[in-house]
Amino acid sequence: MKTLQKQSSFKLTRGLLAATVAVTSIGLFAFSGSAAAQGAGQYALTGKVVQVSDGDTINLLVDKTQHRIRLASIDAPETSHGSERPGQPFGEASRKNLADYVAGKTLTLTCYEKDHYGRDVCDVPANGTTANRLQVQDGMAWANQQAKGKFLRDKTLVSLQSDAQKKKLGLWAEPAAVAPWEWRVVCWQNKKCK
Repeated sequence: MKTLQKQSSFKLTRGLLAATVAVTSIGLFAFSGSAAAQGAGQYALTGKVVQVSDGDTINLLVDKTQHRIRLASIDAPETSHGSERPGQPFGEASRKNLADYVAGKTLTLTCYEKDHYGRDVCDVPANGTTANRLQVQDGMAWANQQAKGKFLRDKTLVSLQSDAQKKKLGLWAEPAAVAPWEWRVVCWQNKKCK
């Protein structure tokens, strides 16, 4: 009787193990096409940049599905969203600058999470660094220090921004550049655009 129980238990365990391996293999196969784990809380997205919406937002085509991507750690000048939401100075220049780095390219992004708009928040590779860093370095975006730096994963952006300010690059040529998080409140919400 004990031998029969051991054999049944072994068959059940072996069967469960085989089923687990099969399900895991199927899950990994289905998952590997668009996103694969890189580290705790990180994942990769590989695809072609099919649209650059503004200086911190792109669309990435991954396996016939478009993903809206928000560049991590930066906030770029707003582009116009109609008469109720006018754009900021350098909004269009920032969009074009980002497009020069990434438009039409197939890239593998390092992503961290989805934001409250459902966008993947990612670092976007470009020219041996990230487009995130290049945007700040070129004076085309802020290191996102909104909410006491809550959204600032890459701390090196603060010194890149300081260097761009000293050199008066891009938006820093404006004597009173307004951070986008302030612009959205003052201009778009409170209708007090300058």
